[in-house]
Order: sequence, then C-alpha cells, then structure tokens
Amino acid sequence: MGTIYDLAKKTGFSITTVSKALNNYKDVSEKTRAKILQAAAEMDYLPNAHAQSLSTKRSWAIGVMFSEANEVGMKHPFFNGIIESFRHATEEHGYDLIFASRNLRNRDMSYLEHFKHRAVDGIVVICSDRMDEQVQELMQSDIPFVVVDMDSANCSVVYSDNTEGARMAVNYLYELGHRAIAHIAGDSSIDAGAARVKGYELAMHALDLPIQPGYLVNAGFFSVEEGKQAMEQLLQLSSPPTAVFVAGDQMAIGAIEAVHEHGLRVPEDISVIGYDDIEMIKYITPKLTTIRQDTDEIGEAAAELLIEQMTAKERRTERRTERRVIPVRLIERASCAPVKK
Repeated sequence: MGTIYDLAKKTGFSITTVSKALNNYKDVSEKTRAKILQAAAEMDYLPNAHAQSLSTKRSWAIGVMFSEANEVGMKHPFFNGIIESFRHATEEHGYDLIFASRNLRNRDMSYLEHFKHRAVDGIVVICSDRMDEQVQELMQSDIPFVVVDMDSANCSVVYSDNTEGARMAVNYLYELGHRAIAHIAGDSSIDAGAARVKGYELAMHALDLPIQPGYLVNAGFFSVEEGKQAMEQLLQLSSPPTAVFVAGDQMAIGAIEAVHEHGLRVPEDISVIGYDDIEMIKYITPKLTTIRQDTDEIGEAAAELLIEQMTAKERRTERRTERRVIPVRLIERASCAPVKK
C-alpha cells in the first residue's frame, strides 16, 4: 500500500492533481481521473481518512435524519428504497452515511447538535412533517441540506408529482366506467397526503363527478390497519363506491382485506388502486394496480443536489433553492376492472 506521493510518482501527475482526482474535484478531466483511480487500485492505495479530512476540510460523511413523528418510519418500503438509492449514489462519490439516533432527545441533544458534533458535510432529511422543530432547526443552519418527500420554500427538495399521480389514478378508474370513486387518504399534515387529496379533488371536479358524502376518508399515516379501517367505513355507507383510490399501497392491502372480509371481491365488486408500487403488492391477491414512485430517481436526485451544495461548500439560500419533482406512472395489474353494469 503506497502513499499519495507514490501514486503521484507512478502516474506522473502532481500531488495536487492526484488529490483532486481522488476527491472528485470538477477541474480534473475524466481521462486524468480514470488513470489516477486505476493506478490507485493497482497499488491498493487507501487514503488515511483523518489526513484526508484535514487536507480537504471535509469529513466525507452525510447525516441522515429520519423523522418518525408521523409513525411512518424507516420500515416503510418506499423510504427504504429511497435510502438505498441515496446511499449508492453518495458512496460512489466517497461519502459515508451517519444516521441520527432515535434516542438523541433522551440525551438532550438535537439532531443539528449531533450532526455538528460528527462534523458532517451535509444532511438529507427524509421526512413528511414540515412542522417538526428538529427539521426547522436544521433548515436554519448553514449546513448543506436537502429534504425528500416534503415541499418547502426554504431548502432544496425532491418529491414525486403526487398531485398528478392522484389525477392519473382517478382518470384511470373513470375510463373503466366508474363514477362512484372514493379516496382513502393519507393524513393532510403530510405533504404527500395533502397533494394526493388535492389531485383527487381536481380530477373529480374536472370529470364533473361529485364527491359523495363519506367518500373522502382520512386514514392517517399509511398503515395496513388504517387502510382496512377506512375501507370498513366506505363499505358501511348506504351507497358504497364502486372504486377506491388509496393513497398508499400498504393502506390498499388493508383495504382489500376489508373487502374480502365483507364477502366481496376485488375487482369484480369493487376496484382498488394504490400508490407507491412497493415490492409486496406483486404477491397479494389480486396483484395491485398502483401509481409507481421512482425511488431510484428520487434518491439519485437528492444525492445530486446535496453533492452540488457540498462541493460548492455553501448551503443554497432561499433564492437558489431547487425543487426536483419526479414523474410517476400508472402500473396496471389485476385489482381494477370495468364497472358492473
């Protein structure tokens, strides 16, 4: 295992150029960077992390804050997919992830204090609660910062086109002949939940369809059980819907279970369309038609925005914030069918 001096001698480049290539500076050509990285691999060169930190004034660490106040948590497959994509994209640039411990509050330490103590170069927040005090404190700091799945005017954000996704779901059901279309919604305090309700209402209005009393049900925080309870409410109405747009796949799984327990069939008696396209819905009966969120693209976009800020060594001001809205698409499976005549 050689030193950076050995690597410079082997490649014929200056120590400065070698250092820049290893640390992904943009003023090094791809050809030069490739030659240096190849030589480093041949030499089993591994830079000393402490020395690298001193020379570059970077820790090569990114803090990850995951707010669980809304009880969604990292167990949700959608957020797991984003984290995996984000991790892969940032590791390619030499960064490690540091997750904020859930018991920081018990140690009387805020997330911001924790991340400053760990000297992270940037922070990604995967959170849907814009009013979380910890998130607000991070937004007001000078650390490079990106938020996923929450809209905000104060920082760079990445999220799916939830309003359009909801419109897409309603329009699809309409094309199948459904007119009595209900919506099992996520809590409106969550940006994604509010945006999907908005899309549902806009689509129903555009199609000149009334939202009948009881057809818009707040099912809370996207759990299977809450989806089941919401569907129970819809099935007890004097005029139950013929189709239901559900704001999350896990809730849709619970909704389908409720339909089956009432002796009804999906999609023969009631059509159900979900949102997210998590892995497990391919294996339930019937396989769920849904709106797919691209977790790979969301994670990669968040990584790109954050790395841009960290490389520039400045947090984007309100004037320079960026908003990446990731397109969604309809995935047809077996849980929707033409309305019964």
